[in-house]
Amino acid sequence: MPEVIFPGPEGRLEGRYHPHKGKRDAPIAIILHPHPQFGGTMNNRVVYNLHYKFHNMGFNVLRFNFRGVGRSQGEYDQGIGELSDAASALDYLQSLNQNAKHCWVAGFSFGAWIGMQLLMRRPEITGFISVSPPANMYDFSFLAPCPASGLMINGLGDRVAPPQDTVTLVNKLHEQKGITITHQEVEGAGHFFENDHMDTLTNSVEEYVQRRLTENTR
Repeated sequence: MPEVIFPGPEGRLEGRYHPHKGKRDAPIAIILHPHPQFGGTMNNRVVYNLHYKFHNMGFNVLRFNFRGVGRSQGEYDQGIGELSDAASALDYLQSLNQNAKHCWVAGFSFGAWIGMQLLMRRPEITGFISVSPPANMYDFSFLAPCPASGLMINGLGDRVAPPQDTVTLVNKLHEQKGITITHQEVEGAGHFFENDHMDTLTNSVEEYVQRRLTENTR
């Protein structure tokens, strides 16, 4: 998988880009990693597995390191700068895939929070995956209204982002019209979907995304 360096708001950003050769209209997906100050990188196990799951479904996929992580330049910026990094990454991905018919964003933990903010800024995003959204730590009230349908998935054994906070967030989003928020809870899974729970996570994502893609092509 080729390493890529592309321009961000505070200098270069480091990523991994995984295209399908010869597919000019392949859908695209961007994968966002967890909190930079708590060891989050683009090589996080959840991010890595989501990346490959999207690629196996036919997407051209980009994951990258937020500013100050790995070889990405800059310093942690409380989520404000990281949102700008994500927008730059999406710009870069779109520049390589100008014929893509579908655009998805997937984020894990802190990355889920950034991904939902990106969703609000970019109307071309057609679907989202939020894994272990930290609704107890960050304000998601900006989702008013949420502009696209998506999947929120969390573990019932999550001690970092308690499941009840995710339920409260999903219930608020369910009140909005025109979108459908699918919520799945994985029995026994913690915040990081350790052990066999990773397969449950990625299989759930695949089932959801494939269904959405089939619906959009009818």
